[in-house]
Amino acid sequence: MASHDLPAFCEGIRYLGKPWPNLDRLADRAAIAEGEHAIADATDEKAVYQTLLGADALRYVTLQMCGAKGSGHPGGFASSAEAHAALLMLGHTNIVTEVGHHAPGFYSAMFLDGSLETMGIRTMHDMMARFREQHGLLGHLSGAIPGLLAPAGPLGQGQHFAMAGALLHRDTLFPVTIGDGGMGEPYVLNAMMHFHTAYPEVTNFLPTLIWNGYSQEHHSMVSLHSNAQMIDYWQGHGFEEVVLVDAKDFDDAGQQGAFVDSSRFSFSQRLAFTRAVLEGVDKVAKSALGGSLTVFIIKQLKGTGVHTVGSKSHNLYPADTLDAQHIIDGLTRRALPAAAWQIVRDNFSRAGGGPAVKTVVTEFELDLPALTLKMQAFAKGDKAVPATAMGALVAQVGQQDKRYVVTNADGNEASAMKNINDALKIRHPTVDPLYNQEPTGQVYEPLNEDACAGLAAGLALFGSRALWLSYESFAINGWPIVQTVAQAMAELRRRTPSMVAMFTAGALEQGRNGWTHQRPEIENYFAAMMRNGNVFPLFPCDANTIQAAFEYATNSFNKCMPIIASKSPLPVYLNLDEAREAVRTGAALLHESESTAGNKGTVVFAVAGDMTFLPVFEARDALEEQGYKVRIVAVVNPRQLYRPADVAWDTVSQPDDGFMDDRRFDSLFDGDVLIAVSGGPSAPLEPVLLRSRAPRRDTVCWKRGETTASPGEIMAFNGITAARMIERVKALS
Repeated sequence: MASHDLPAFCEGIRYLGKPWPNLDRLADRAAIAEGEHAIADATDEKAVYQTLLGADALRYVTLQMCGAKGSGHPGGFASSAEAHAALLMLGHTNIVTEVGHHAPGFYSAMFLDGSLETMGIRTMHDMMARFREQHGLLGHLSGAIPGLLAPAGPLGQGQHFAMAGALLHRDTLFPVTIGDGGMGEPYVLNAMMHFHTAYPEVTNFLPTLIWNGYSQEHHSMVSLHSNAQMIDYWQGHGFEEVVLVDAKDFDDAGQQGAFVDSSRFSFSQRLAFTRAVLEGVDKVAKSALGGSLTVFIIKQLKGTGVHTVGSKSHNLYPADTLDAQHIIDGLTRRALPAAAWQIVRDNFSRAGGGPAVKTVVTEFELDLPALTLKMQAFAKGDKAVPATAMGALVAQVGQQDKRYVVTNADGNEASAMKNINDALKIRHPTVDPLYNQEPTGQVYEPLNEDACAGLAAGLALFGSRALWLSYESFAINGWPIVQTVAQAMAELRRRTPSMVAMFTAGALEQGRNGWTHQRPEIENYFAAMMRNGNVFPLFPCDANTIQAAFEYATNSFNKCMPIIASKSPLPVYLNLDEAREAVRTGAALLHESESTAGNKGTVVFAVAGDMTFLPVFEARDALEEQGYKVRIVAVVNPRQLYRPADVAWDTVSQPDDGFMDDRRFDSLFDGDVLIAVSGGPSAPLEPVLLRSRAPRRDTVCWKRGETTASPGEIMAFNGITAARMIERVKALS
């Protein structure tokens, strides 16, 4: 085939190589036949040969694309290329990764199977132009890229997506590539071990360790492990089947060290190594789908087959352009013969039943059971526990949606939500009615916030309802993956249930535990994310409003909705209809002085929280006696109180532009003095402080934790008291 006969998608490929030995015989037609989903036999000579073609095609596209921008990460994926190609040839295309730096390789796979044509990337020229550009192929994976299932950025997250996919789709294999540079990240194997204990029948996720000896800028921390030690490490975490293919066993180039570059082998040994990988992947895939917890490990040098090796291959810099000699040399070494490109396209576009954009599970929306929530209407003035009121609704969701999973590390009972455990049961191999433990329970408790947040976020991203419950003080340990998923949801081309969380046992309730349980600063994190456009922190003021907030969050799509509330009996201020309106519009009026009240001016309290209303209403009584008019407003959904231009609402999937208009806002927050009150930090009240026309304003909010005997004492330590509020009003009047 002459170069001008290359398929159209190859336009822009700079170099073509000489024909490989036996190309005419072993690549005369695609090993995945038309109409088939995978190769028929992993031992077939053609299948092995074409798997190697696919691996080198992935390496070539990855390096040329990165070289076009003098940027990006080719080295880590390069050492995984045979394993990735083998998975595709075997029809396993629902692949996620823990390694955001493998993004260029994943994009190359989506290019070669035709998936990227959905976003207008049809040729190699397009790939180079759109890589690491806005509205193109971002530097780390995004689940919005056609055919890719999940994002990948921070290490230690990918296994959660694989396990969520496996839980929802029991007959589909979900490989997850893990780099040995990320093995030091917390919880990766721990999370899988706990998941396997809770769901022993769900083994159709396949961790695939890319053991290449290096991390981003140095040797990996497991680079000195022997093969036996690495196998023991995985077996010690419950893996029953461990298959390790070591390139060193096939080296005929005399390379030194435990990690070798398979691209330097003789051609026959490259094929022998590829055969071992293909057969090994076939074995582990059948094992994982057959009920055994399984891992595949490919061991070869980082940077195999690209421009250099080791950590020096990890990242390209501005000098690493397509005109640089070492990049040219790397490309010419990997350049495929012209006839090979269509074979690779045919195989990859048929793998799994068609291009990934048309076949992987996240390209389809899961059917969701309809929900009917029966709320308890608490009377105004009564006292009720917000957490318990929400727990009753959580139980109803789980009973109506059997896929629903509730995750919690520190225990629902400790958060006044035992009603969830009573109804849905804790998933545990030990049956014990006293502790609500059953092997089929819907409450997942790994005592690890990363694992709790990870499974809940993964399930939501993959299309199923889930809920993460945590102490507010510990939530930071799991929040990074929620942030990742929230951003992914903002970009998705499909609807998926929102990521919902509820954080209880807030700072004001944890006096005896001291500052270890008093970390409401995470609310600053939520507040900063409100401007993303799809993040809605909710601060229900009572037991009716938390029910409305949970209903609102659970019935929403492509959003992130953390709910913050107490586990103590607190007054009820709003009826259910008023609560729903407050959640939808952003705020509610709880009290306004009679128009005939005193003449010292109007004081507005804008309050986020529930327990914090206690000192606010105490301050009201004293201020009204002293001649002030007082208005108390519950800030329930502060995102809706921003001005539309403050928020990137129109850039996200499933946009919401329900911002409170100026007339309604002014009727709530206009006054002579505005006091913004929070039991946590002040950031969630920024929308009010930005828009309020009150000429004098101040904040009363959290400062830091301390050991105390009561909520009142910790509020006093932080100045969240009626006396302090009255003092500030007088100073500002």
